[in-house]
Amino acid sequence: MSQSSTYDISGIDLSDDRYTVEQSLIRNKYKAMDAAGNVVLRGKQKMFKMKEQFPFVDADGNEVFEVNAGGILDVAGNYMLTDARTGEDVVVLDNDFSVFQDVWTVRDADSGEALAKITSRGALVTLARNLLPFGELIPHKYEITDADGGHVGTIDGQFSFRDRYEISIDDASSVPKEPIVAAAMVIDAIQGN
Repeated sequence: MSQSSTYDISGIDLSDDRYTVEQSLIRNKYKAMDAAGNVVLRGKQKMFKMKEQFPFVDADGNEVFEVNAGGILDVAGNYMLTDARTGEDVVVLDNDFSVFQDVWTVRDADSGEALAKITSRGALVTLARNLLPFGELIPHKYEITDADGGHVGTIDGQFSFRDRYEISIDDASSVPKEPIVAAAMVIDAIQGN
């Protein structure tokens, strides 16, 4: 079985190289659109849960995956991405919280092997986002790399009262693309908490 098919998420096809993600003005609700502007995913944080939960549905409202925190109030920790149709854990999003740089490692759910990293670009920007009043208005900027540090893509935020950012995948030949794109889409929701 190829690495790509090992990490496929049932019910979605994230084969584009560019996605736009927008946050609703109210709550942690998100929609992701492909390059043609079609909604491919919607997600929102479940409210009043002891552990953070983020279920995602396709354009037709069918559940496709869910991201669940490994612990209560998990500031720096792990989040499991689970395929909603098969019940299989696909990858773990491992957050190494720092005031200077946000680093997310995408790991195999069983072995813990690192598959990719999503790293904030610029210590000063990350420091400002974390410490300044209204710092959360400064857009996220991340680089996506494979396990060896090779460039895969970027996540570029735009200055706005609601988060909006572009995910660009330049070369996903060495990483499982669907979980990487899905992970990139949920990081904003998790970082915002």
